[in-house]
Amino acid sequence: MKLLVTALCAASASAFAPSCASSKKSALNAVSWSPDEDAFAYGLPGTLDPAPEFDPFGLSEGKDLNTMKKYREAETQHGRVAMLAFIGLLVTEEPIEFHPLFEAYNKDIGPAIRHLDEVRSASPFFFEVLGLVIGALELQRALTGWKAPGDGVNYADLNEDYFPGDVGFDPLGLKPDDPEEFFAMSTKELQHGRVAMLGTAGIIAQELVNGKEIFVNLGLAADRFDPNSVPVQF
Repeated sequence: MKLLVTALCAASASAFAPSCASSKKSALNAVSWSPDEDAFAYGLPGTLDPAPEFDPFGLSEGKDLNTMKKYREAETQHGRVAMLAFIGLLVTEEPIEFHPLFEAYNKDIGPAIRHLDEVRSASPFFFEVLGLVIGALELQRALTGWKAPGDGVNYADLNEDYFPGDVGFDPLGLKPDDPEEFFAMSTKELQHGRVAMLGTAGIIAQELVNGKEIFVNLGLAADRFDPNSVPVQF
């Protein structure tokens, strides 16, 4: 089990870390994008009808280009994590119950909000490995998109030629070369990420309320979960 999880984590790290060659070329250069100071969010992807300039709290008002790029970077990355989390919530619960870290065929491991308890019990070292993997990925992203500190440079500033979210990871070659197609795809990714963030938050909130899996709440799966079977009780 430990060897399997270590191998999975190592594979994940190598898969998501962009190569040195690919990180030199950003989508900003690939699509010849230039900011439009008169457009909403400087013309960055993410606006879509029927609410093309949706900003009810005015977070984008008076912000410079670097700040807006960081907003889009954060939104893109959080959206990607939320999309993975949403799939993980559905796949690891009843009725599918597929979990690569431990056997779920002999008992119902319950709602996804309790799975980390089970992981800690079955593979205590997992979180240390996970922390190293996440740290390596974030370091690579920082080296790709952010300016190096020193010589009066603000370490929080993005590189001028870095396009928000373009960390050089495109194993299937899906990124279009045409500017319009690229912007359309980026907007779709942002929109799907936004929906995933709301959906994931909703599922987690519901499971915290009654401790039942989402498909059980919907009446689409039987409730076989025994709360007394989890390592941590609350």
